[in-house]
Amino acid sequence: MDVAIVGIGIHPFGRTPSRNGLQQGAYAARLALKDAGVQWRDIQFAFGGSASAGSADALVNELGLTGIPFINVANGCATGGSSLISAYNAIKSGEHDIGLVAGFDKHDRGAFNADPEALGIGRWYGEVGMMMTTQFFAMKIQKYMHDYGISADTLARVSEKAFINGSLNPNAWRREPIGVEEIANAMMVNNPLTKFMFCSPSEGGVALVLCRADQATKYTDTPVYLKAAAMKSRRYGSFEVFAPSMALEQVDGPTVDAARAAFEMAGVGPRDMDVLQLQDTESGAEVMHMAENGFCEHGEQESLIQSRATHIGGSMPINTDGGCLANGEPIGASGLRQVYENVLQLRGHAQEHQVPGDPKLAYTHVYGAPGISAVTILQK
Repeated sequence: MDVAIVGIGIHPFGRTPSRNGLQQGAYAARLALKDAGVQWRDIQFAFGGSASAGSADALVNELGLTGIPFINVANGCATGGSSLISAYNAIKSGEHDIGLVAGFDKHDRGAFNADPEALGIGRWYGEVGMMMTTQFFAMKIQKYMHDYGISADTLARVSEKAFINGSLNPNAWRREPIGVEEIANAMMVNNPLTKFMFCSPSEGGVALVLCRADQATKYTDTPVYLKAAAMKSRRYGSFEVFAPSMALEQVDGPTVDAARAAFEMAGVGPRDMDVLQLQDTESGAEVMHMAENGFCEHGEQESLIQSRATHIGGSMPINTDGGCLANGEPIGASGLRQVYENVLQLRGHAQEHQVPGDPKLAYTHVYGAPGISAVTILQK
């Protein structure tokens, strides 16, 4: 049983004092239902997640008490991708015909404050500063830059592109371009990453309506099909966020494994993709994920990014809506925002940030601590 996305909705990301996180999720859900031309009572099941704005299943209090099964999902930054894969499997199995996926959050200002003991790590990990993800990310990209010849200027250009794309996206938080020199010379957070090279916790909501592919045209003239949905956790020897040690022999991370599984499932390869959304919690993450997802060799990012190949008009458009860098990261909604953007791109409805030509295949990758990657491939 193939699966289609027939409705999409988003609440603008950033800061919205007038609405709590649950209300932002309901806003997105109502838009997705309207986009699919259905009522809440038509929805047979739902999956959703929120890290800090309440239980996603509480959306029934906003949308209606219809008695449907609504399952909460919590998987770090991969919560949205995990919710989507759960819904995909529920329809693909034949259990349901139509369902909703929703994610929302309303985070406090400042950095995320994770608890090492909740992740199976000793308290010492936080006491030495490694629980502060900015420090971990900086150390990881430092090693990568040393090993593969990536320059600090390239990190700045990743952020520059993000803010350019965000300025074209009416739902983005950061709507002003920032020049590469200002990014490079901004306050250093953890070397080599300046403050404009990190995303920030934010607010927002996204919802999608999924159905059986053979019923998709009942709901929309522009269905988008989920050709693959894969998730992997890390294997021993993969050094990921909140990994307190490194094995003597390194192995590929979960992103590599998830990407391979998704490409095999869809029967396509990296060169077939027309538009990409890759996890960019910080600018170094986008650089590393380009290679880990199979879109280039390690080290090739330097020339690709410097040549603007990853811009909207380039040969490898990445994070066309501004990514996490321009949108911030409301954990429950972030992965679904990527899918929302890819559906817009495949429909040809992304307006100022539309990839030129006629994109037919889109790729979504989200990564969550302590080492989970979810990948989806969409086709119109």
